[in-house]
Amino acid sequence: MDAVVKQVSGMTFIGRADTKHWVPMDGPPEFGGTDAANRPMELILISLAGCSASDVSSILAKKRAKLRTMEVNVHADRADDHPRVFTNIHMEYVFYGQGLKPADIERAIALSQDKYCSVSAMLRKAVDITHSYRIVEEGSSE
Repeated sequence: MDAVVKQVSGMTFIGRADTKHWVPMDGPPEFGGTDAANRPMELILISLAGCSASDVSSILAKKRAKLRTMEVNVHADRADDHPRVFTNIHMEYVFYGQGLKPADIERAIALSQDKYCSVSAMLRKAVDITHSYRIVEEGSSE
């Protein structure tokens, strides 16, 4: 895998990798940015949530869970001193659907966190990652 990041102007950059999709990044005005895009550290959290959400959704689909949609809310604390790394990350999975089984959800999250999600595997070598979940039961549409 290869990637490139190009400066657009000031602290605004765009980056792309093998899929050739450009991703903008920017900094806050106090550091010369225009606040026009996500910060690189935000993209790490988005990548973590996206990686795990893809795994969990796929696993639940194979189990034929009646999942309508899901979201992953991520909260991370950062060190006060530079390089301001993440000191802990908490992922909250929220599932919307009918008759979702906690055991299936717990297994899907565990498989993602412990086996499939490469972003999680890399990050957990440097930071504590915890998770929780909740199910929002939706009425039958039948």
